[in-house]
Parts: sequence; C-alpha cells; structure tokens
Amino acid sequence: MQIEDKRMGNILVVRPLDARIDASSAPDFKGRMLDWIQEGNASILLDLSEVDFIDSSGLGAIVSSLKAVGHEGDLVICGVRETVMSLFRLTRMNRVFQIFASEQEALREMAGR
Repeated sequence: MQIEDKRMGNILVVRPLDARIDASSAPDFKGRMLDWIQEGNASILLDLSEVDFIDSSGLGAIVSSLKAVGHEGDLVICGVRETVMSLFRLTRMNRVFQIFASEQEALREMAGR
C-alpha cells in the first residue's frame, strides 16, 4: 500500500494513496500506522481524500490506530468521500472520530489544542 506522510509542526499527516483500504491492504496500513505511533507521533491527521472504499478490515485498522494513540494522543480524519462516510455513519464511527472536510480545517483545529 502506498502511503504519503508529511510533518506539519508536531502533526503527522498520513494520506493513503490507494483507493481501497480492505482485507488485502489493511494489515500493511495498520502496521505502518502503529510504527509511526511507536516512533512517538501522538498527533496524527489521517487524510482519506484518495480512498473511496473501506471494508471492515480497513475500519478495524483505523480503530486500532486510534486505540494505539491513546488518550494522550490524537487521531483526526479529514477528506472523507461520501462512500466512506456512509460506512462511518452506519457503524457510528462518525461519533468516535473527529472528521473534518479539509486538511486545512483539521490542522487549524489540531493546532489550537
């Protein structure tokens, strides 16, 4: 799985470049996220603007990343397409994650904490 990452101050911006996070790519995605978290990245912005499909494995990988960040950290999501947002609503994960329309909006909110 191709994932782009960049640092914006103390925030790590992670953007999967594949259109799908599913059973075939979720283990790699989860492993990379956990590596970044173990390296000390406590504030992560997950940009899903390139992703148009997430299955239960992909959603599980995102939830595992949130748990790994813990209460001292932050995992915020932005750029969610409607096809993916419908999954977040169906599973009520839109109530668990902070979701912003754009990277800029999410970065402003995260920087203000």
